[in-house]
Amino acid sequence: MKVAILQLGCPKNVVDGEWMLGQIREAGHEISSNLDAEAVIVNTCGFIDSAKEESVNAILEVATLKKSGRVRRLIVAGCLVQRYKEELQRAIPEIDGFVPLGAISRVVTLLESPNKRVKITDKVDLYDGLEPRILSTPPHLAYVKIAEGCDNPCAFCPIPSFRGRLHSRPIASVIAELKTLAEKGVKEAVLIAQDTTAYGRDLGLKDGLAALLERVEENPSPPWVRVLYTYPNHLTPSLLRVMGKARKVLPYLDLPLQHAHPESLSAMGRGGGAAIFLKQMEKARKAIPGLAIRTAFITGFPGEKREHFKALLEFIKEARFDHLGVFTYSREEGTKAYGLGDPVDKRTKIRRQEAVMALQREISWDNNRRRVGRTLEVLVEGACEETDHLLQGRATHQAPEIDGRVLINDGFAQPGSLAQVRVREAHPYDLVGEIVG
Repeated sequence: MKVAILQLGCPKNVVDGEWMLGQIREAGHEISSNLDAEAVIVNTCGFIDSAKEESVNAILEVATLKKSGRVRRLIVAGCLVQRYKEELQRAIPEIDGFVPLGAISRVVTLLESPNKRVKITDKVDLYDGLEPRILSTPPHLAYVKIAEGCDNPCAFCPIPSFRGRLHSRPIASVIAELKTLAEKGVKEAVLIAQDTTAYGRDLGLKDGLAALLERVEENPSPPWVRVLYTYPNHLTPSLLRVMGKARKVLPYLDLPLQHAHPESLSAMGRGGGAAIFLKQMEKARKAIPGLAIRTAFITGFPGEKREHFKALLEFIKEARFDHLGVFTYSREEGTKAYGLGDPVDKRTKIRRQEAVMALQREISWDNNRRRVGRTLEVLVEGACEETDHLLQGRATHQAPEIDGRVLINDGFAQPGSLAQVRVREAHPYDLVGEIVG
């Protein structure tokens, strides 16, 4: 068959989709890059309301193509299947079959025999780095999933209810995959998990992420290795020490703090507060030269008062993050916070979200102004999305898709190469510069 995958959701879901693509091609089927295929797999996200809505709309789009005869078989995979398989089956009869998270390794069987009954279990398949995988990212970039599942008690998060408990890959498995990616010409590998700082705990490792990064430095791998999704309470001295000495592991921390007021954080099941976070960040910035920090917050969590939000804004002013994302609270079934209702009205959530982003825009712009005149190592990605007259790339402080870009208006370098770029202009999220080496 000619098979296409409509990929939705986070990088962790992307890895699952690439693993499915690899198995499908290995079985002799043809991979299509558009939806005019005999079979279409919609790899869904089921994290929050907006993601679920996007996934359902994508399924309905393919269902319409099936009704018109342009698609013969519609398969739904991913997190939405894990949470709402029965509801999807009843509501969208055009769906021919499902691939839950515990059956990713059997995608070919479920594609070829879509009526085969498949149970939803607590077990979630984890890519081992050995099976076939087709990268859907640009050739210079790959995501590497080092663990699956999560043991953290966050009250707002449904992930443990459908992704299960922590399950880590052995260090040797991750190192072998990084070596393979480097041999294929990948320049940046991004290590991902629900909580990368929990890596190895289930394997009996005391400080697993630090141990893994030490091995990364000692073995062949892409020249850039970035770590995402680090839990703030698990930033150990060993981890900071390893990152501070690293040559390949980038000086970049992704710390989803969620809030800054102790009462809001306690209600979220997180703990901590502005004072504690500022001390952690101070230690991290001292230990890791040139460190960039990204974070994420939630506005409108049940019980968030005006003074709580004001404390969050004051914290953001003092912390001066390089990058920041903010989400409005989404009440999710299967979470501890579900019973709290959704008392903060939608308009207040959005107003607070916009206030945070307006504040961060000024901070980001000021941070970028400080980079003018400096020469940065940049991973060149190719022509600018808006115009072929510019190249675009990313510096070490910019993660793919979620942070800004470096636009290059003078000089040329091949896509996928590392270039030295002198910054000439600063914008709120992007930089503009010229290649000098």
